[in-house]
Amino acid sequence: MKAAIFHEHGPIENLRYEDIPEPDVGSDECLLKVKAVALNGFDPMILRGIPGLKIPLPMVPGGDIVGEIFQVGVEVDNSCWKIGQRVQIMPNQGRSGMMGETRWGGASEYVTCSQEYLIPIPDEVSDIQAACLPVAYGTAHRMMLTRGNIQKDEKILILSAASGVGTCCVQLAKQAGCHVVAVASSDEKLEKLKKIGADHTINSSTQDVVEEVINRYGKPKIWGGGGVDVLVNYTGGDTWAQTFRAVTRQGRILVCGATAGYNPKTDLRYIWSFEFNIIGCNGWDRNDLEKLLELVADGSIEPVVHSVRPLADIRQSMQELSDRKVVGKVILIP
Repeated sequence: MKAAIFHEHGPIENLRYEDIPEPDVGSDECLLKVKAVALNGFDPMILRGIPGLKIPLPMVPGGDIVGEIFQVGVEVDNSCWKIGQRVQIMPNQGRSGMMGETRWGGASEYVTCSQEYLIPIPDEVSDIQAACLPVAYGTAHRMMLTRGNIQKDEKILILSAASGVGTCCVQLAKQAGCHVVAVASSDEKLEKLKKIGADHTINSSTQDVVEEVINRYGKPKIWGGGGVDVLVNYTGGDTWAQTFRAVTRQGRILVCGATAGYNPKTDLRYIWSFEFNIIGCNGWDRNDLEKLLELVADGSIEPVVHSVRPLADIRQSMQELSDRKVVGKVILIP
């Protein structure tokens, strides 16, 4: 079968489209014919290599996978899983690892998966829509709703809002009745964010994020008033302590990553003086993905798709992710 695969860490040129053996099917596994696979921001990082994370080589990227059941193992529950059924894969598979990171991903014509990690796809949800959801949208749902408990009329500031996680955060916050302030690095990205529900946008390349928030909502006071109720910051780096100045007393700071640096300078004075609640989110669970499928099926949210390309063109999609030119999700079709 054809697959995208890299045998060594390094530049995008190390990613090849070549023939590899079709996987064997375990007794409790299904063999899926891959219908769509999406890449995420961590895929170029995995290709380059991440210090401290042992990635077995060779590696097939792609954690967001939608497929059609092509073959079932002898111990698979046939009352739940049938040949021809469309399914989504939960890519975070406990101790066995994360697909596309420590387990082979789905950037291939076929992939195997234990029945434990399959989720049926409603008829109302397309293959492309479903492929957008697991990693980015699953994380956003858990961060905003399961952990963050965002509420109607709250003011939400979302950094890096044009990413896969960010575009979902914007939609979830808007659906919850919040006032959404979206931050991105170009006017083109901001225009797209307005179309999916952002009430106010800030260009981080030309504007000071904190100043813009203060101009609109007032300067946060230790005893209350001013600023935003919720800050979504999975950027980290220099933005970490800087954006404390935009958050109201007893505000919530939601964190699911650190794309600009995981060991930033901080300012403990703000944390205790303003009684911040810093809430971490590590991935998602089955409930988050099932809820997202329901939201897409009933039209409450619409996954934002940047591009749909043949799997053979994976290098172009990977390059756009590396260059931060993506708004939403990049989809590949085997």
